Amino acid sequence: MSHSGSVSEPGRSHHPLAGRAGAVEDAALRARRAAIAELGDALRDLVEQASATEVGEDVLRQVTAQVQLAAAQLGQRTRTRADLPSADDLLAGYRMYNPVTGSGSGLAAPLHVELTGNAVVGTCTLGLAFEGPPTFAHGGVTAMLLDQLLGYAVSAAGHPGMTVRLELRYRAPVPLQTPLRLTAEAGEVNGRRISAGAVIATAAEPGKILVEANGTFVGLRPEQAARLFGGVHPDATDPTVAHD
Repeated sequence: MSHSGSVSEPGRSHHPLAGRAGAVEDAALRARRAAIAELGDALRDLVEQASATEVGEDVLRQVTAQVQLAAAQLGQRTRTRADLPSADDLLAGYRMYNPVTGSGSGLAAPLHVELTGNAVVGTCTLGLAFEGPPTFAHGGVTAMLLDQLLGYAVSAAGHPGMTVRLELRYRAPVPLQTPLRLTAEAGEVNGRRISAGAVIATAAEPGKILVEANGTFVGLRPEQAARLFGGVHPDATDPTVAHD
């Protein structure tokens, strides 16, 4: 991995192996992805404000009714777990609802990822919606961030795979409402298995490790990918993308 950069298109993964030469996207699909990203921004803001609000009961009930109406409108046409989102494109790296990086996800921070030399670098700020211990992030949230970044690292090294082992060491709590810097690098390759390590620090003190993780990933055989994802979409059976 000798290049660097990131992708800023709505929903486009920073995944280093994503992208198809000559892929054609029409204006309607681009507009839909932009609309999904705008909704994702609004949902994340709603979740954050709902986690921080101290308004009275009357306002809470008024907002509840408004949110219920919005949910009913969105629910007029939905997909099942066996359907890919119509705005996604696995081979081109579009995963609009990834809960860590998806621009359309109301759950995502979202984590922004770049390739820098031999490292994968992620940046994000966790709001009050991610609170575990008062003023600090929930440990499960930081584990999810690190798992995603480790996956990017092994993919960038040319060995994409699924997580089979994840070990974490929590050295210090991760502060909320504070810019964070996450780094990951791939390690030893043993057949279809590859290891990787990652850490979380604050952007202000990148040398002070708060959480460190080590992961093991295994690349899927074609028949494994077909068995797991064959009922979803043909592209999902490609072992190079069937792991996010």
